[in-house]
Amino acid sequence: MKKSYRILIVDDEESVRHMLTAVFTRDGHQPICAEDGQQALELFKQQTPDIVLMDIRMPKLNGMEALQVMRQTHQSIPVILMTAYAAIETAVEALRLGAFDYVIKPFDLDELKMMIGRAMQLREMKQEINLLHRALSDSYQWDRILTNSPKMMELCKDTAKIAQSNASVLITGESGTGKELIAKAIHYNSPRAKGPFIKINCGALPESLLESELFGHEKGAFTGAQTQRQGLFERANQGTLLLDEVGEMPHNLQVKLLRVLQEREFERLGGSQTIKTDIRLIAATNRNLAAMVEQGEFRQDLFYRLNVIHLSPIPLRERPEDIALLAQHFLQKFSAENGKEIVELDPSTLAILESYPWPGNVRELSNAIERAVIMSTGFIIFPDELPEHLQQQLNVPHISETVHTLIGHTLKENLKAYERELICTALANNQGNRVQTARVLGISRRALMYKLQEHRID
Repeated sequence: MKKSYRILIVDDEESVRHMLTAVFTRDGHQPICAEDGQQALELFKQQTPDIVLMDIRMPKLNGMEALQVMRQTHQSIPVILMTAYAAIETAVEALRLGAFDYVIKPFDLDELKMMIGRAMQLREMKQEINLLHRALSDSYQWDRILTNSPKMMELCKDTAKIAQSNASVLITGESGTGKELIAKAIHYNSPRAKGPFIKINCGALPESLLESELFGHEKGAFTGAQTQRQGLFERANQGTLLLDEVGEMPHNLQVKLLRVLQEREFERLGGSQTIKTDIRLIAATNRNLAAMVEQGEFRQDLFYRLNVIHLSPIPLRERPEDIALLAQHFLQKFSAENGKEIVELDPSTLAILESYPWPGNVRELSNAIERAVIMSTGFIIFPDELPEHLQQQLNVPHISETVHTLIGHTLKENLKAYERELICTALANNQGNRVQTARVLGISRRALMYKLQEHRID
């Protein structure tokens, strides 16, 4: 059964309103009409349409201004702008302000219907994705470790086997590579999945407080200990305890931790009762524990107890094939969290992301996409919405001065010139049809409009 949509039609020309009303009524939709931007905002607030079709040039309040107000209150409702003036700058500005797309008058009705269909299909698909994200929010399946990297796939296979054991695991690697995610995946795919998963950062607490957190204390054990308190070794019983930044643990506590690992028992601070515990211990660090052992900074016997199984997630710069995959994942995640309907990354944006070395790894990529989503007002992420240090990647020459001397241009300049030539050729071959040109070039129509403005192609 064909779906029916409430379509808000906004145009100061009565003939356009009547024509579109007749067309959409015949197709089974519910058109609502406004003759200017101010009236459109009133109807938008009162009747909450499924989609808006709005002219740009109107009295009282133009389409661009009305669009900005609509986007402030309802990020998910698609707005398609209509204009009789095919200026590229106007079209790109409309997309930046949050329009789903635009059409040039006189427009083809079949193309307009297809555009509306795509907008609504995309909105429904995003709603399904958001529901799926919420349903899986507490589930740590292996497919949550998103990767196209053969090395990471091998690590995931090994981790799946490790999860079925009770052996201690040491996860080492750079910050932001996903050590905690791997630890959670081990726990939630192990026989201990119904037990607690508890994490503590050993470098975030002073020694006295860390000891109390791990072992618990009896009433009166020290000043301020007014009640008995269970420690993490006790609370994590039959579950998993993640000791993050274990390399920062003081020597005194390293000795006590070794006893827990060897004998599976401990006493609370200020207590004499021996408490048994059944935990799986996972330790994580971005430091080289083997080197710390040689330097006397970490106990050798504890290192061997922790290092029964060793895992090391791959830095993002060594798996560039994952950048686009992860960026799209974070785009969906943060769009949903911020109530936005951002569709894609502009090709120039993705090129920047894929050329950056990501010293902060996946965490830094996540932060960059979150920032871009917050700054974006449209359906597409452009380069100038990325953090400033990433935007500067556009100005970094990628070839040596010797090559500069030989050809007289940077790699970026050559690529930009070649890209401009490709676009001009495609436009000429398609008689200036931008929809067909975008299809031939393998990019979206919105991305093509951005490129036309960037290269100043009329």
